[in-house]
Amino acid sequence: MRILVIHGPNLNLLGKREPEIYGTLSLNDINQALETLGAEFGCSLRFFQSNNEGLLVDEIQQAPENYDAILINPAAYTHTSIALRDSLSAIGLPFVEVHLSNIHRREEFRHHSYLAPLALGQISGFGLDSYLLGLRALFNYIKN
Repeated sequence: MRILVIHGPNLNLLGKREPEIYGTLSLNDINQALETLGAEFGCSLRFFQSNNEGLLVDEIQQAPENYDAILINPAAYTHTSIALRDSLSAIGLPFVEVHLSNIHRREEFRHHSYLAPLALGQISGFGLDSYLLGLRALFNYIKN
């Protein structure tokens, strides 16, 4: 099983950026935890982070050639990007949307996700566990 993990804009600043909201783990810490869980499942993971919407779209469009599913934290693009939504819709791979913070307890503009209606599910508010739960959900979905 091959899963593409996509991290959106500003997630490269994790550990430094607003730790009261996003915690103190770095993006590398999150990737290592996912790698460990993925190994338990026998999954191979590839990690991709970009602050550029177009690069994220390019990565998504190429995913069906190499991956079975996508775990994505679209970050701020959750609330703004029809381009990400359209690319995920076009490729037809199953995906789970994850967020470190609970987007529904934050500013109102963060309450809407363009991606959630297409996703297998959305997990938010559990920090690192949002990612781990998302990976577990994808694994179980594909396995069955």
